[in-house]
Amino acid sequence: MTTASNPEAERLLAGVSEREEPALARLRERLAARAGREGILDVAYRTIDTPVGSLLLASTEEGLIRVAYAVQDHQAVLAQLADKVGPRILEAPPRLEDAVRQMEEYFAGRRTRFDLPLDRRLSRGFRRDVLDHLPRIAYGRTESYAEVAAASGSPKAVRAVGTACATNPLPVVVPCHRVVRSDGSPGGYAGGEAAKLALLALERAA
Repeated sequence: MTTASNPEAERLLAGVSEREEPALARLRERLAARAGREGILDVAYRTIDTPVGSLLLASTEEGLIRVAYAVQDHQAVLAQLADKVGPRILEAPPRLEDAVRQMEEYFAGRRTRFDLPLDRRLSRGFRRDVLDHLPRIAYGRTESYAEVAAASGSPKAVRAVGTACATNPLPVVVPCHRVVRSDGSPGGYAGGEAAKLALLALERAA
């Protein structure tokens, strides 16, 4: 009989795993702290549960570089960061404590603006111009893609604004969810329409 069909063996193995998990967590924390001290950690990351699902938060020494929804595939996002930033990536919650705290405050309706250092290297050119404008859209308000295009200096670049929002590496923190179609409908969003509507509803209710 294999352990897979033995309930008692499964219970004992589960107990060992539960006892070892805190030790493994402490080991990961020590490794992450050492990597940070020695300057050999390119990207630190962690995930958090929110009202719009699991979010991946990733940071470099410069600041928060990536926020990703589960539908964007967290493992794929980490692989992209390894290619674009550096391969030394480690789950290191301490570096992201401030980001997590501000996220929790935002979803609790106690924060209307994020105050975090950001690493913006993943956005360039007109896309960067669009993303730089987004935090100027007031909490609880929206602008159309056309309005954002005009504010970003290229009134005819409405489609490019949509692309910039769709590829925003820092959703929620850089509020692309506040950009909607001219008729008031939500338009596309990296986290899905339901997540976009939830964020807009949260801000309207605060």
